[in-house]
Amino acid sequence: LFSHKMYGLTGYSRFSSFSPFQRYNRYADEEEDLEDVERPPLPSRASPMSERAVYIPLRLTRSERMKLRIIEGALQVSEYTDRVDILTSREKKSRIIKRQFKDLCAVLSGLLVASDYDEGQRLVKERDFTENAEFFQQVFEVGRRFKITNPEKMRTDYGKLIYLLQDASIPQIQENLGFEAVIPVKTVANFLKERGAEGILAEPDIEFATQEVLQESHVSREAIRKTIKLKERTVKALIDKYTSDRISKDELQSAIYSLTDNNSFLNSNARPIKNVISLLKEFFHPDSVEREFSLAIHAGSEGARLTHTHERQYNYALQSLELWAEFMENAFLLWYMAEADLLNNQHRYRLTNTGQGLNRQQQSPHCYRTACAIVASVQKRLGNWVGSSVVHLGDDMVPNALTFVDKYLQVPRILVPIVTAIEAIDDLMDKYGAKTYIESNWGSAERCKKIILCDFFRHAFDGSGGESFMEAGSCIDGRLTSAWNFCSKIEKKEYYPIFLLSGFVGFDGDFQK
Repeated sequence: LFSHKMYGLTGYSRFSSFSPFQRYNRYADEEEDLEDVERPPLPSRASPMSERAVYIPLRLTRSERMKLRIIEGALQVSEYTDRVDILTSREKKSRIIKRQFKDLCAVLSGLLVASDYDEGQRLVKERDFTENAEFFQQVFEVGRRFKITNPEKMRTDYGKLIYLLQDASIPQIQENLGFEAVIPVKTVANFLKERGAEGILAEPDIEFATQEVLQESHVSREAIRKTIKLKERTVKALIDKYTSDRISKDELQSAIYSLTDNNSFLNSNARPIKNVISLLKEFFHPDSVEREFSLAIHAGSEGARLTHTHERQYNYALQSLELWAEFMENAFLLWYMAEADLLNNQHRYRLTNTGQGLNRQQQSPHCYRTACAIVASVQKRLGNWVGSSVVHLGDDMVPNALTFVDKYLQVPRILVPIVTAIEAIDDLMDKYGAKTYIESNWGSAERCKKIILCDFFRHAFDGSGGESFMEAGSCIDGRLTSAWNFCSKIEKKEYYPIFLLSGFVGFDGDFQK
């Protein structure tokens, strides 16, 4: 799937003799020593572009977008997981998988006929899925690539797709189908290397050519316009230099814009976390505390499962936010590691009731090692660590790599409404009715902000959200569980009207688009 040795996806056998619970279900050992876990290097935005481009997917072309619409349409009407992921059945599971897979392929063929009659006629004429394996491989790859570059899309359909491909990768199923459904995801590095243009990634100007031009408040519109013009000239110069018989200008432009998309994703998803960190540092200090705005929490009080002093809670919240920011910086790498685990035949899943319904529980060594590397890097950078460093993966809490990655990609959905509400308070003070409401309930805009933030930093990081300490607590996964528990209770907060006035509609977003 992703054969680059620096990330250790080949020849890794440390986990081959472990059951899912031997390695990952560490309820009895809440203080895991991450020094014992072999960790891959983590390419950051400061790393050379040649290293980053290895896991940055290529932007979809116009023809590929047509295939994307086809796979999205087929997945929306598919009932694959409903039919396959059941505990008991009179029919052999391999037969169910084969029938459901071929049904999906038939729907894909029909949708192709509707969108491109000539190409669809050729596909249908063959009447043999094996003969059309290349088309199905490309369609599945396009869906996976689009999801990686747009994690907020296909929130339900991608699960069907990856579980279908997970089953199709089983040797016995693959033999029955007659073709291999999974091919490597197209990345910028591989695309350029195949066409002899990989040298562009080592160009000094590639960093500037692929950066996102942000509209900062302290930068004038004229300065932004000049930066955009200069960037366009830089992109053109690079394209002119590397255009050849093997790669066209349009293909080079697509590769460069794919790198820009990656920077844009990192900025848009990491910025809310950085903004919340700034709010924590602006309104609170670890060494001094106002009695009304102490961050101290006590186990058993107001739903908290942890007991922290103000200083300890401040550091715990800060470390959690820094950890989430690091996860977002490595989101694309985590996607590749997740797919490497999900589509790995050496670690087969088992369908089990985890207490949250039936889930595919599977060992995920590649994703686990990457997560441990991220945690270790944050620990090293911040120094004294508060709470547990256990990474739940492959157990009842986080059954597989897809669940793990998807949980952390929801962090911006949690934090954006918080930041929006705080920023909206100053604007609301310019409106007579809203100003009167804020002053009559909280005295001032400043006090209103502090009450919201104090409640958030206390109860979004208090170890709550699970039925037991092992399901929440201070472990890596438990920090996010507490945040989601806070979100579920937002309607009961006294300051909830402030969220509504800021345009708040929910934390979850749209699951269909």
